[in-house]
Amino acid sequence: MDIRPTPYDHPDAVKLNDAVQLEYAERYKDEEGDGEGDLTPLDATMFAPPQGLYLIAYAPEGHPVATGGWRSQEADDEGYADGDAELKRMYVIPEARGLGLARRILGTLEADARAAGRTRMVLETGTAQPEAIALYTSSGYEPCAKFGYYRDYPNSRCYAKPL
Repeated sequence: MDIRPTPYDHPDAVKLNDAVQLEYAERYKDEEGDGEGDLTPLDATMFAPPQGLYLIAYAPEGHPVATGGWRSQEADDEGYADGDAELKRMYVIPEARGLGLARRILGTLEADARAAGRTRMVLETGTAQPEAIALYTSSGYEPCAKFGYYRDYPNSRCYAKPL
């Protein structure tokens, strides 16, 4: 697999973002069967180096199969701390799961954020994503105080790891 930096607004990134949004909507359906994706406001400038990085993994055949990014955060009223790097849009298409791509992307993002002077990687996930929770906890992330857009949601889980 070829993992390369790619702008967040690149067509392949948009395609994978649309796919992960559909998965979020399915996993987080409410009692009426309605679901929504991640409504956290994001734009391409947030992932532009050196304040962030967005990666896409491509299969040997050339199609995008996985994604992930980090963006800089500083102390604010949403619970972030100075020096935070926030992990966003970690996603692997179903056909490419189990190949270690998420772990490779995560390691690359951590190294890049550390090199950019960030001191802590933080992320928010949810109870309907047990695979994500397992990846993060097995990679050294520990539960932390809630932050971000979903900090008041009961199914939200936040994790942090010193860089």
